[in-house]
Amino acid sequence: MSVKKLVIPGRLPGLNEAFNAARTNRHIEAKTRHEYENLIVWSAKRCLNGWRPSGPVILHYTFFEPNKRRDKDNIAGYAMKLIQDSLVKAGYLRGDGWAYIENFTFRWGIDKKMPRVEVEIEEVTNGV
Repeated sequence: MSVKKLVIPGRLPGLNEAFNAARTNRHIEAKTRHEYENLIVWSAKRCLNGWRPSGPVILHYTFFEPNKRRDKDNIAGYAMKLIQDSLVKAGYLRGDGWAYIENFTFRWGIDKKMPRVEVEIEEVTNGV
């Protein structure tokens, strides 16, 4: 079984922030999304060193927030979408549909000094 760890520094926007940006100005939302996608791809290049899974994966997300102000579902919903779309665009995942992502899990932590998202990408082996 192969497991790789992706670490994305900082806080990713939540659903509420994305919806508010889209309502205010769709061009700003698109620009912001693009900047976060670039951060995720840069992080993947740094952490994954060209590794690509040969089959489906399970994604284990751990969100380290600076505090407990944002709801967990608000954080996870948009961040998960951003991360998976970015990994597909950059070629680290072949797709984000049922055939490529077997499952995902969520964990939470507080780190005031270093908020981040950690994603363990577990390659699913036959017999799982």
